[in-house]
Amino acid sequence: MAHLGLVALLVREYDEAIDFYVGDLGFELVEDTARPDGSRWVVVRPAGARETALLLARPSSAEQQARIGDQTGGGVGLFLYTEDFARDHARMVAAGVRFLEEPRHEAYGSVAVFVDLYGNRWDLLQPRSTE
Repeated sequence: MAHLGLVALLVREYDEAIDFYVGDLGFELVEDTARPDGSRWVVVRPAGARETALLLARPSSAEQQARIGDQTGGGVGLFLYTEDFARDHARMVAAGVRFLEEPRHEAYGSVAVFVDLYGNRWDLLQPRSTE
């Protein structure tokens, strides 16, 4: 059975991205390996996650550089699922993560949009239990 392993996310600098994703969002650093061309293979994922992770990638062209923070045209492009919305929202606010709205409670769950250090929009989302 296949699964989605990595999603590439363009970043300005590796270390500042690691600081944000690991320090502010609470992700874990899975790998940080130097490559012969001077780039690095940097993988982070939410603590406890086992399948999908982010590959933090520095741009290799001016076109990619222009897309940092705007990989989805200004819409929410990444969804961080949680089992405890209130806990994770409070922890992220305390860490300085910038939320663009107050938490909402929708038919599908609790959600609030936040931005990463580059301006990419994310949903912090606790899906409504279907049990």
